[in-house]
Amino acid sequence: MPFDPHSLVYDAKGLIPAIAQDHATGEVLMLAWMNAEAVARTLASGRVTYWSRSRAAFWEKGATSGHRQRLVEMRLDCDRDCLLLLVEQLGPACHTGRRSCFFTAIRDGAEAEISTPEG
Repeated sequence: MPFDPHSLVYDAKGLIPAIAQDHATGEVLMLAWMNAEAVARTLASGRVTYWSRSRAAFWEKGATSGHRQRLVEMRLDCDRDCLLLLVEQLGPACHTGRRSCFFTAIRDGAEAEISTPEG
């Protein structure tokens, strides 16, 4: 049976969280949002496309920065309300220039920066 992006469970704004993970290392890179059209565009092109909540527009990851994400595999969680995108990440995933958006840890009750911008 063909996959239908509309079969996913979206929130009241028509969005679903999408976690990007490096397909080779398992590193969690970022979390962003998709709507049914972004899911369809991603599957059709192989280039990960998100929905920008702040700009209210489609956002193909890396279209302006060159730090693209190529989709290797899309996975659905058991409730169909969250996506896991296994990607090939070209360059940093975070807009701060870091490999991952998850560069702050809570250690001993304080925030600790655990990575620095690339390059």
